[in-house]
Amino acid sequence: MTNIRANKVSFDIKPELSRVFVGGFYTWLRHFHKDKDKLVEAFQHIFDLQYFYVALDGGEVAAMVACTQGYAPIALQRREFTGVLGFLRGNIAYHMLKRHMVRNAYPFKLGRSTGSIEFVATAPEHRNKGIAHDLILYVMGQNPYDSYVLEVADTNAGAVHLYQKLGFREIKRVKAPNPKRSGVNNFLYMRRDMNGD
Repeated sequence: MTNIRANKVSFDIKPELSRVFVGGFYTWLRHFHKDKDKLVEAFQHIFDLQYFYVALDGGEVAAMVACTQGYAPIALQRREFTGVLGFLRGNIAYHMLKRHMVRNAYPFKLGRSTGSIEFVATAPEHRNKGIAHDLILYVMGQNPYDSYVLEVADTNAGAVHLYQKLGFREIKRVKAPNPKRSGVNNFLYMRRDMNGD
């Protein structure tokens, strides 16, 4: 397994990133289309590779993580969504994702020395092997931040456990809108300070 920044990979990695992203977030993305292949095609354009890191198993992405300073490491293009998903679904996907993934800032101020861990996903065939754990450690070792924050759904017990193992602790909890529809009761905000580790 090789950990590397996505923009240093020698092949077009966006289709692989999209495959892992759709697999990891399908529970939410399926509202836009049930066909995973269509979703993979629709989302290939969004990734800003300078912020993404991947664990590579040969030419396949086993896991992905992004690191920023609290902003989304993606760019959404409406034409890409409508071209693949159709006019109605494409526009719904574009507007909902823009509201929830691009404009959705943290509910607290991030200092200059705080990085944010975003878009953590592991391909199904590589789960429960410690790959995401090692990749997040790699990312934190490659960036100069004194602390890191992240957001996770309270119902994603596996992810919460992973972050706790990595030394993240809950610092804030925000009630999720429409919990019955989304399956999420609260969004947990977690933090790890590097200088104490």
